[in-house]
Amino acid sequence: MSWRSSFRCSKFRHVFGKPSTKEHSYDGVPITRSVHDNHYCSANPCFIAVVTECAGGGSFLVLPIHHTGRVDPQHPRVCGHSGRVLDVKWNPFDDHCIASCSEDCTVKIWDVPVCGVQQNLTKARKTLIGHSRRVGLIEWHPTAENLLLSSAYDYKVLLWDVSQVGAVLRYPVRVVLMPVFHRYPAEALLLSVSFNTDGSRLAVASKDRRVRVLDPRTGKILQVGFERLLFKVLYIGGFKMLLSTGSSPWNHRQVVLWDPDDLSEPLYEEELDGSAGVLFPFYDQTHTCSTWRERSYNLCGDGNIRNYELSNEKPYISFLTEYRSQLPQKGLGVMPKRGLDVSACEVFRFYRLIAIKGLVEPLSMIVPRKESGIFQEDLYPMTVGNQAAMTAQEWLMGINRGQYNMSAFADTLEIHKITPVSPSATTSSSSSSSSSSKSSDSPSEKTGEKSHRF
Repeated sequence: MSWRSSFRCSKFRHVFGKPSTKEHSYDGVPITRSVHDNHYCSANPCFIAVVTECAGGGSFLVLPIHHTGRVDPQHPRVCGHSGRVLDVKWNPFDDHCIASCSEDCTVKIWDVPVCGVQQNLTKARKTLIGHSRRVGLIEWHPTAENLLLSSAYDYKVLLWDVSQVGAVLRYPVRVVLMPVFHRYPAEALLLSVSFNTDGSRLAVASKDRRVRVLDPRTGKILQVGFERLLFKVLYIGGFKMLLSTGSSPWNHRQVVLWDPDDLSEPLYEEELDGSAGVLFPFYDQTHTCSTWRERSYNLCGDGNIRNYELSNEKPYISFLTEYRSQLPQKGLGVMPKRGLDVSACEVFRFYRLIAIKGLVEPLSMIVPRKESGIFQEDLYPMTVGNQAAMTAQEWLMGINRGQYNMSAFADTLEIHKITPVSPSATTSSSSSSSSSSKSSDSPSEKTGEKSHRF
């Protein structure tokens, strides 16, 4: 048995959380009192959106990212829903387009003006009507533009192409899951969804306490995990792993790693504590062309945020640091990597919704460096850009492509591991494409370089 040191050298081992002052936070925000387990907040380099409480219908607030300080109680809102808003998500390829889902059984697509919301916005660009009960989850496709996934309490999971003609869309382009012969299976009531990096697979955590991997084009279930209490699931694309959070049989909060190609048993399990809050995992999807050695992810529950590091070797997960706060967070928004302050060595930025104070507090995760104010290339390799890799029709035809990458320092774009897969390809070409994709997923076998970014 080979000896292995318990000390793990990592450039992220001293990462710490730096909360913003009240002057640089968003004060006076009437944060929603909904008990649905969602983030209730979404951010991009231009705007931040927060679901708010209101009487008679549902609304959310859209503020310019630098519009900090006291928020006017009469500030205009996006208020076109007739029921409470349950979640909002910015379009990853359009910083002025946002989707919202609500208890009124609809999903709406909104266009936000460049100058922000100057008056109450009540007319949506698109209204998606395909569910008969409240819509709890929405998720944009990571590589194809205008594709949006929705999941509701009517046991339907639908995929929409929001570029279709018409202000009201009633027919989705794909039905991923739905009841059959008036049977309502618990696996169709989703608690969490996550696409892999190229959008060809969909991981879901369902009410029946199982994690599944689906083909989002056909709805075919490819893998099913054994029963355990799960709440959230997340694709860890760089390692070809799934990470889920939930509770153990002894009611301890738990983190589990899975192999998405074999969910018969977990790769790793770790019990954290006996608290009752739901853990929300966040993972940095930074891509490089070198070996994937280490990445980090965050677990957010109660008022604390824990930073961990992932590796390809057991025990897979290594604890880094923990940010503690006595004020619990109602939800969290995360700034994309292209919106971070690289001069301050900021590697994550959360927006904590502190409902008891009506405060949205930016929290920066910073890696301390002796030479601050300069670009740290090892912390910021090429990251996911804001340009779609293909159209919705190309993806629906069976083509898979990787995400476009851009520099966190300069506005330059590069193409990363584009692997077209044609459904009409022959057997030989399919196997060739599969081997090409495999070598592209693990370029370290050819280069042997070390990864830069967690």
